[in-house]
Amino acid sequence: MANPSIFLFLTIFITTLTSSPLVSSSSEKNQERRTFIVQVKHHLKPSIFPTHTQWYQSTLSSLLSTTTSKHALNNNNPILHTYDAVFHGFSARLSPSEAKKLRTLPHVTALIPEQVRHVHTTRSPHFLGLQTAAKTGLLRDTDFGSDLVIGVIDTGIWPERQSFNDRDLAPVPAKWKGRCVAAKDFPATSCNRKIIGARFFSAGYEATNGKMNETVEYRSPRDSDGHGTHTASIAAGRYVSPASTLGYAAGVAAGMAPKARLAVYKVCWIGGCYDSDILAAFDAAVSDGVDVASLSVGGVVVPYHLDVIAIGAYGAASHGVFVSASAGNGGPGGLTVTNVAPWVTTVGAGTIDRDFPAHVKLGNGRVIAGASLYGGPGLIPGRMYPVVYMGSEVSGGGSTGGGDGYSASLCLDGSLDPKLVKGKIVVCDRGISSRAAKGEVVKKSGGIGMILANGIFDGEGLVADCHVLPATAVGAVGGDEIRRYIASAAKSNHTLPPTATIVFKGTRLGVRPAPVVASFSARGPNPVSPEILKPDVIAPGLNILAAWPDRVGPSGVPSDKRRTEFNILSGTSMACPHVSGLAALLKAAHPDWSPAAIRSALMTTAYVVDNRGHAMLDESTGNVSSVFDHGAGHVHPEKAIDPGLVYDISDSDYVNFLCNSNYTTDTIQVITRKVANCSGAKKAGHAGNLNYPSLSAVFQQYGRKKMSTHFIRSVTNVGEANSVYKVTIKPPVGMMVTVEPQTLSFRRVGQKLNFLVRVQARALKLSPGGASVKSGSIVWSDGKHTVTSPLVVTMQQPLDY
Repeated sequence: MANPSIFLFLTIFITTLTSSPLVSSSSEKNQERRTFIVQVKHHLKPSIFPTHTQWYQSTLSSLLSTTTSKHALNNNNPILHTYDAVFHGFSARLSPSEAKKLRTLPHVTALIPEQVRHVHTTRSPHFLGLQTAAKTGLLRDTDFGSDLVIGVIDTGIWPERQSFNDRDLAPVPAKWKGRCVAAKDFPATSCNRKIIGARFFSAGYEATNGKMNETVEYRSPRDSDGHGTHTASIAAGRYVSPASTLGYAAGVAAGMAPKARLAVYKVCWIGGCYDSDILAAFDAAVSDGVDVASLSVGGVVVPYHLDVIAIGAYGAASHGVFVSASAGNGGPGGLTVTNVAPWVTTVGAGTIDRDFPAHVKLGNGRVIAGASLYGGPGLIPGRMYPVVYMGSEVSGGGSTGGGDGYSASLCLDGSLDPKLVKGKIVVCDRGISSRAAKGEVVKKSGGIGMILANGIFDGEGLVADCHVLPATAVGAVGGDEIRRYIASAAKSNHTLPPTATIVFKGTRLGVRPAPVVASFSARGPNPVSPEILKPDVIAPGLNILAAWPDRVGPSGVPSDKRRTEFNILSGTSMACPHVSGLAALLKAAHPDWSPAAIRSALMTTAYVVDNRGHAMLDESTGNVSSVFDHGAGHVHPEKAIDPGLVYDISDSDYVNFLCNSNYTTDTIQVITRKVANCSGAKKAGHAGNLNYPSLSAVFQQYGRKKMSTHFIRSVTNVGEANSVYKVTIKPPVGMMVTVEPQTLSFRRVGQKLNFLVRVQARALKLSPGGASVKSGSIVWSDGKHTVTSPLVVTMQQPLDY
C-alpha cells in the first residue's frame, strides 16, 4: 500500500504550483532572508523524482515566487547544499513566510536557523611522550598512523609546506572515496599521498555575504588565513627539521600522527564559518571515508537539536568517525565551554614545558615577567625608553588625540595621538581588537614598542605573539603595577619621567610547572547537559609550533610582510588537533574500537599532576585547577593505547540520554535521524546514567537536608583475560560514595561488567543562587592498569528558595 504521506505531499505540491504565489513580490522583497538547514523524512521521496536533490528543488520551487526565484543564488537554484550521510535534507535561503510554509509540509521534520561560527585560535610530541626513536610505543606500534585518514574542517591548507610531503608513504588507502577539488590556485597536483582529499564549501557563506572577494581569499581549498594549515600539521604533519618561527622554538616539527593521511574541508572564510557549509563538510567527510574529524571551530551554545555541529558530529560518530572539537577560548570564566555534546570529544588547552620570556624592566628597577615572539630589530640593550599609558585614569579622562581614553587604553585604530606616543613604549589593555592589531596601531602612530597588559578577567595567562614591533604580554598583576608606576611618575614633580624597556630572552625549555591549564581555555560546567563533564580532556594548546602559509605574515595583520614556514599559535584550536592525531593512532592500534571507546581510553588514562609531581594548576590564578578546568585531565597517549577497561556507548545509549534530558521525539529525530521511543528510556534512570567515563551529579537543595543519586556504568575489558579489578573510591569532601560490586572479575577480553555508584550528600549553607562544587574519583585497577573516572558533585541553592 502506498504511503499516505506521499499523496499528501503531492497534493500540496500540485496545489501550490497551480495557486497564487506564497506572498506578493513586494512583500517578499521586504522580508529579510536567512539560511535554514531543513531536515526531511528521507524515505518519503516520491518515486517520480529520480534523486532526493530533485525532490528538494521541486519542494522549494513550489514555495518560491517568481521574484524570489530570481533573487536566489546558484543560477536560480535556491538550494545551497544537500545532505545525505550525517543528515537528511538541504539548506536554503528563505524568507520568514517561506520558512513557515515549508515547515507545514508533511515530509519536513525541522528547520534549523544557521549560526555563524569562528575558529578557536615542535615540542608537543616530545612533551606528550611520543618518542620517535623508541622501538616500541604508540607511534611505532601503529606505523605512525599510516592508513588512517584525519578530516580537518577548517580554513583550508597550504599544500606546498614540507609538513605535508608524501615521501615514503604507501599508496592512498583503498577504502578512500574522496576527491581533490582543483581550482585555478589549487591544481590537482596539490594533493598527494599525504593530502588525499581537499574540498571547499562556500555556498552558505556567499548566500549571506555575497560573492567572495577573490583578491583576498581563495575560492579553493587553499588557506588564506593560516589556521587550517596550522591545525592540519599539528594533527598529522611530517617530521621537518630545522623548524622555527623567527628563530624561536628551533628544532624538529612533527604532528601527532606523522604518517596519517589528511582530508581537508575548507568551511571558514573571512566572514566566519557558516553552519550550512559545516554540515556539508561533515556529510562529505563521512561519505569520503575519514576515520577522524577535527573541528577547531565553535559558536554560541544551544540545545543539541539546534546545534549543527552537534548534529553533524552525531551523524559522523554513528558511522564510526571519532569527532574532536575545541572547547573554546572563553576562559577562565565558568560556563564558557562549547561543543559540549557527549558524542564529541571536547578538548581544552594546557601549557607545555617551553615558553618565550620577554620581561619588562621599569625605570624604578622593577622587572615584570612577560612573553613574546617578536623577531626583528629590537630595542637597544641597556637603554630605557619613555613609557606611556593613554587610558583615562592616567591621562585625566580627557581625549588623547583622535579618541577617548577608553579607546586609547585599548590601542584601537585611530585612538592614539602620534604626538603623544612617538618614540615611546605604549601600554595597551587587552580587549576588543586582536593582540597583534594593537601593536600595528602603536607602530603606525610612531610608538617604538608595546606592553600588552591582561585585564582582571584574563588573569595571569601569557600568550606569546609574533608582534610587528618590539612588544611583550604581561599578566593582570604586572599590568596594574606598570600603570601605577606610570601614574605615580606622571603626578610627581620630583621624579624622572616613567621609562621602561623590554628584554627578550628567546626560547626557554624545561619550564616548571607544566602542564598548566591555559588561562584562555574554556571551562565547565556544561551549559547544556550538566550531567556530562566538559571539557573531556586538555592537550597542548599554548605557544604551539606548526606549519604556516607562505602569503600570510606570522602576526596575521595585513601589514606584516614577514614570511615563515612555521608559526607559533595558541588556543584550544591547537589543542584539538593534538587529540585528533592521537585518536588516529589509537584507531590504528585498535581498529575495532568505537569513537566512545577511544575517548574513554584518553579520559581514563589522563593525569592531573604536573612535572613537579604536584596537582595541576590554573594559569589564570596560580591555584590548583578543577575538573571544570581540565576535565578528566591531560592526555597521556602512551597509557591510552592500553587502558585496561573502556566505557563504550552505543547509538541507543545516546538516544536514551536525550530522552532522559527531556528532548522530544521530534527533536531527537533531528539529531539522530531515528524515531525514538522514550517510554522505556525514562524508566531506566536519568541523563547521568549515560555510560560516560566521568560522573557528574547536580543536587538542587530546596531545603532538603539529605540528597542522593546513583550512576549505572558498564566497562568493557580491552586488557587481558582473567583479570580482576578492584575499586578505590576517593569521595568528594563531606560526601558518602559507595560502589557495588567492589571487585570486577573478567574471564575474557571483550567481556562487559556493570557496577553501581551511589552518592549521598548533606545540604550546605548556601545563599539563593549559590553553588558549591566538590570532586573526587572512582578508580579501578588490576595492578597493571589504572582506570580513573572523575566524580564531580554540584550543590545548588535555587534562586527562588
